[in-house]
Amino acid sequence: MKEEIKKIVKQGYAKVAKANGSCGCGSSLSCCGGGSVADISKNLGYSDKDLASIPDGSNLGLGCGNPFAIASLQKGEVVLDLGSGAGGDCFLASEMVGESGRVIGVDMTPEMIEKAKKNALIGNYKNVEFILGEIERLPLKDNSVDVIISNCVINLSPDKESVFKEAFRVLKPGGRILVSDIVLLCELPKEVKESAQAYIGCVSGAILKSEYLNFIKNAGFEMIKVLSESFTEIAHITNLLNNSTDFIASVKVRGVKPSEKCTNGEFLGSCSC
Repeated sequence: MKEEIKKIVKQGYAKVAKANGSCGCGSSLSCCGGGSVADISKNLGYSDKDLASIPDGSNLGLGCGNPFAIASLQKGEVVLDLGSGAGGDCFLASEMVGESGRVIGVDMTPEMIEKAKKNALIGNYKNVEFILGEIERLPLKDNSVDVIISNCVINLSPDKESVFKEAFRVLKPGGRILVSDIVLLCELPKEVKESAQAYIGCVSGAILKSEYLNFIKNAGFEMIKVLSESFTEIAHITNLLNNSTDFIASVKVRGVKPSEKCTNGEFLGSCSC
């Protein structure tokens, strides 16, 4: 079942990559409303300057937030973007971390990786690389990145618990994860859960907010905080819900990997030292 879900997601986002936008494959896949890519991005907090600074076609309007509003990236940091798509957030991060920093984008859709690499060449980004891989099994070493960002992607994973465990593994002690994502406020009706289009559109793959936060906590993160939460309208994706704002919310969440270990090998904050 998990592999079938991944196949559906890959196929859906391959179409988006080829169509060069969230609405190009016949119906909007944006998690935060219909409209043009620019309008969607501005509604999420991206400025005109942000959008003008990255290559055309690197922002596909697929997000549900602006992770940079909470990331506070520093020069020299190594940043990992989970589900990097066509590279838009990676290119914005590139400027923030500077020449001494590094940005890595991981995506499981070959068409997205190909598009992102072309955009990197167009923009002459020297400190950005894109890797084909799954966020449930990250192709990175332990303790190798300072910051993880993700924009409306983890909800698409059929194994979210593994995503957060992998994020914890690759983060350096003291590193932080900052994600924008879709969560449920209450359980979805059966017909929505079984809708492939609703899954691709960041709806039926979402889980309850409490469960989402527990996965982050159980992975080992501390200082977990929901920094913002807003109702999300998804009528443009599915007409199976009478009032979608009763079910779905867009959240920005932060977590920190403890920076030191106790004598028994556990991380500080999770044991008594």
